[in-house]
Amino acid sequence: MKTLQQLQAIIHYQFNDELLLKMAITHRSFSKNNNNERLEFLGDSILGLVISGHLFNRLESASEGELSRVRASLVKEESLAMVARDIELGEFLRLGSGELKSGGFRRASILSDALEAIFGAIYLDGGYRQCEKTILFLYQDYMVTLPAPGDLKDPKTSLQEHLQGQKIELPVYDVVNTEGKSHDQIFTIECRIEELSVLTEGKGSSRKKAEQMAASKALAQVKK
Repeated sequence: MKTLQQLQAIIHYQFNDELLLKMAITHRSFSKNNNNERLEFLGDSILGLVISGHLFNRLESASEGELSRVRASLVKEESLAMVARDIELGEFLRLGSGELKSGGFRRASILSDALEAIFGAIYLDGGYRQCEKTILFLYQDYMVTLPAPGDLKDPKTSLQEHLQGQKIELPVYDVVNTEGKSHDQIFTIECRIEELSVLTEGKGSSRKKAEQMAASKALAQVKK
């Protein structure tokens, strides 16, 4: 495992209290009571604020909805995991034996949580301005060309706007099947547009994901 000094060199920040950084890279599987969950909670909020401020100043003509969509694209789990992989964060994580064997150091959820925890630790150790500086440094490659707000609309929103523009009644979403145990369910959702005789189906680990998949398929059909 790499050292805390190496990680601090990579993120361009030297901690006054290295115990905060040690806590930030400690997963719950390693220590039930002394792990990064609370720091992750703090870092999540700070990340949102830093990215919001940056986008507010940079995208002067963007609406509130457009700013929200661009921010969401930057702070979502997949984006955080990409940043974490850029700095090889997985090689620094303190994981329990089970997570080590199952490749937890590569898992997006673990990587994203740890990165947010580091942001929280930096905030406590060096203050908001230092945390902002570190976040923007780590995100610099992703800030060069920001995605167009219009390209970030989710399928449900895009489908709704398309149908409204055509003066067609909005789709109806119904749960047609639920499989698996309560903590690991798969939802099957139907999206129905009566006026166009469109019926599509989507599956996902949450109702929202299944609806988005069904909406995406419906959108593809109505735009043919």
